Amino acid sequence: MRSSYKKEDVCLLLKDITGMVKPQPTRERERLIQSGKHYCEMLPVEYTPSQAYMDAYYDALEKFAAPTAHAAGRLADKIMGRKGKDTVLVSLARAGIPAGILLKHYIRQKYQVDLPHYALSIIRGRGIDRNAMRYLLDLYRPGQLLFVDGWIGKGAILRELQKELSYFPGVSAEIAVLSDPANVTGLCGTHEDILIPSACLNSTVSGLISRTFLRGDIIGEADFHGAVYYGELKGQDLSYGFLNAIEAEFVMENPPENTADAASGLEEAKAVARQFGIEDINLVKPGIGETTRVLLRRVPWKILIGAQSKDDPAISHIIKLAEEKAVPVQYYPLTHYKACGIIRKITDA
Repeated sequence: MRSSYKKEDVCLLLKDITGMVKPQPTRERERLIQSGKHYCEMLPVEYTPSQAYMDAYYDALEKFAAPTAHAAGRLADKIMGRKGKDTVLVSLARAGIPAGILLKHYIRQKYQVDLPHYALSIIRGRGIDRNAMRYLLDLYRPGQLLFVDGWIGKGAILRELQKELSYFPGVSAEIAVLSDPANVTGLCGTHEDILIPSACLNSTVSGLISRTFLRGDIIGEADFHGAVYYGELKGQDLSYGFLNAIEAEFVMENPPENTADAASGLEEAKAVARQFGIEDINLVKPGIGETTRVLLRRVPWKILIGAQSKDDPAISHIIKLAEEKAVPVQYYPLTHYKACGIIRKITDA
């Protein structure tokens, strides 16, 4: 599939469906999703950020390039220590792709090993792209594959991965992420809810590709899951600007990571749902990355900011987006997370 990434950085195991799907406005998609239509059967109209929001992104990139680089370095060291030089990085499209490229570049710099890097689609409730998995397993041993994502919110994709990989014996369901505030994987750069700046934008920081798509009239039985290439946004592409800013902060000896709280972040998300009368846990999106996605792609009801994070620059872009979209912000005693987005119920949408 086309993207603005260099071919040597990642191979996208996706079907190019550019021009075949009409994007739908956010509120229309939300109504359909909550009425039972699966989100993977639609594509959103990509959010066009204001200048004020772009200023917030650049500020976030300046402040959090170093913590993101340190997380990538710590994770790369864990990967090499646990899996070694035969590892094949398999990023989950699309948020995992920048993380996978950072890992590939760090490992090449520090260990002089150029790991293969692919990206495929996994969709909550629909599973992993089995055609892409079969493609990889024709090339590599099952034990070589390592899945990569940007961050973990509640761990829903990890649970989807664990379920799906029962069909592929020998493939580990372990997932490598830069940030795991949910405390569900040891293979992470940090358990802190850090701002990974790529979470602030959509396709323009992800190789100009859409989120992945799966619908029977467009994706055939032998096809990979699909995605759109937004070539018209070429002039706004920041994908390598992001990668270069993080890589400029790479160090070969990284500061120690914060230790994880023993409790699971999913339990905190469930507690938030109970507190606010939310019956569907999928409407509760904890963590900086997931909260940002709620504001960019969904119809938010409320944004929770951890009381301890009130003045944390990591959430300044969230405050900016909430102001632009007139979404209420409430300070709340979060422990695992710095922010949590709650999606508006269909009865209120």
